[in-house]
Amino acid sequence: MSGNGLYPGLNLGATHGEAHEDAEKTVFGFWVFLMSDLIIFGILFASYASYLDPVGMAGGPGPKDLFDLTSVAIQTAFLLVGGIAYAGVSLALKYDQGRAKIITWLLVCAVLGAGFLFFEVKDFIAQAGEGGVPQASGWLSSYWALVGLHGIHVFSGILWIFATIGQIATRGLDDVVKVRLSMLGVFWHFLDLIWVGIFSLVFLVPLA
Repeated sequence: MSGNGLYPGLNLGATHGEAHEDAEKTVFGFWVFLMSDLIIFGILFASYASYLDPVGMAGGPGPKDLFDLTSVAIQTAFLLVGGIAYAGVSLALKYDQGRAKIITWLLVCAVLGAGFLFFEVKDFIAQAGEGGVPQASGWLSSYWALVGLHGIHVFSGILWIFATIGQIATRGLDDVVKVRLSMLGVFWHFLDLIWVGIFSLVFLVPLA
């Protein structure tokens, strides 16, 4: 904890004035809100695990029939590099490197997120063509719900990125926009955290 009682990881630095003071409580509050989202994902993880057996698969296609680990590895790379790219946003914001640099890093994040979604949707289409549709079994229903919900979150994150770019272009980097950039960063990294769980439980465990 810093000398003024603020946690360095949740604020922007004393040079940012009021945004420095506001960021900690606002971003922490947003993180608490995300914990409700984490509970939903936790329920879906538990549901997926409970159907990961022959009964849950109901004689339909299983992980070995449907999963393309090369594609999953590419998706993972896109998402994790996107998380690293957001560090560029945070550093550019904290050290006053200007709007252009922040927007550039945000666009990099959006492109990487879009790359992730491209391969994920491609996999869903291929799996559906092989009979891997949600109604085929309890396992497939839980798989589509869990992975699909995460994909919807990534799409929402991309929309949020473009909305933030619009705010930066029209409002500049005022205190409100600075705090919102910090909140967006928490959300974007949260998606990485969830994906690590999906990559491990959904894709690696069944094929181990």
